[in-house]
Amino acid sequence: MPEVTDAEFAAEVIGSDLPVLVEFTADWCPPCRQMAPVLAALAEEEGDRLRVVQLNVDQNPATTNAYKVLSMPTFMVFRRGEPVKSMVGSRPKRRLLEELADVL
Repeated sequence: MPEVTDAEFAAEVIGSDLPVLVEFTADWCPPCRQMAPVLAALAEEEGDRLRVVQLNVDQNPATTNAYKVLSMPTFMVFRRGEPVKSMVGSRPKRRLLEELADVL
């Protein structure tokens, strides 16, 4: 899963042609680790319609604070540079796909 940093966020997420699902994550977060295989599968299956990246909240406080992320994992979908959806907490792939259907 590609990781983005504060420095790369504008180019990699805001400037992306595809919608981008950003997982705000942390190394100390067990539910975040549970989501890794789900996100990897999602990225592989939906790669032509959706980009999936991770942002480590501990290493990238500027972006984390800019989007007022308080809980991990937080998922935000960005389309044309704007956040269009936000979800908090781990979930199975089927549910994540259902929740993303309106933004894909």
